[in-house]
Amino acid sequence: MKKDTSEILKELGLFPDFRSFYEENKDQLITAGLTELLAQLLAEKGLRKSQVIKNAELSEVYGYQIFSGLRVPERKKLLCLAVSMSLNIEETQQLLKCAGYPQLYVKLPFDSIVLYSLCKKYSVLQINELLYEYGLETLG
Repeated sequence: MKKDTSEILKELGLFPDFRSFYEENKDQLITAGLTELLAQLLAEKGLRKSQVIKNAELSEVYGYQIFSGLRVPERKKLLCLAVSMSLNIEETQQLLKCAGYPQLYVKLPFDSIVLYSLCKKYSVLQINELLYEYGLETLG
């Protein structure tokens, strides 16, 4: 059973030592790297890399370098991949965390547009149009 992050955080202080906490919660912790997580998401959703890269508006070479682990994409490019894979908000947040980027925060204008767009299943182009309309940097 998947635990909520706040629930795990509460439990952290209740254990007498970290070893006990870790043994109890190790299946809740993110252990996969970015490459593994992307591969897992592709498999779960039955997607092809080539189509994801195309829909993400990324160059083919750059996209394959991301999936092979040769390149770590900037946050905006990772969001493009999340959009093209039709990830939900939780999956997108997990992808960002896995790559070491801040999660989307609804009080930031850029992030709120991306969150809204994830909910509405917008494409990268639609998101870029909305960002541009509000005078914000586009995804690229």
